Amino acid sequence: MKVYCYSRCTTCKKALKWLEEKHIAYESIDIKENNPSKEELRAYYEKSGLALKKFFNTSGLKYRALGLKDKLKEMSEEEQLDLLSTDGLLVKRPLVVTEEKVLLGFREEVWRQELLKE
Repeated sequence: MKVYCYSRCTTCKKALKWLEEKHIAYESIDIKENNPSKEELRAYYEKSGLALKKFFNTSGLKYRALGLKDKLKEMSEEEQLDLLSTDGLLVKRPLVVTEEKVLLGFREEVWRQELLKE
């Protein structure tokens, strides 16, 4: 299991702590230093079943600075994937990738259901 995180993100810190408490093995990847490629993002998006706009970190400074709230509606999937692949801080985190699924953000109840099979 890969977990893309940002070291200064409090939500990421909570998520990693939760994984450790549950003894779930993972590979932590710094999303700022090792942003997923366009091809990886496309594969994660297709596997997730989510809308591509869900992959954007809407609370990030860069998202706001670029005015993406309004611009995303006009952008094609290819343009959105291109943009996401340029900067890891535009990607919602933590981004969890397993063999079967992709999870965005940390919601304990969802993680418990998806990762612990409760």
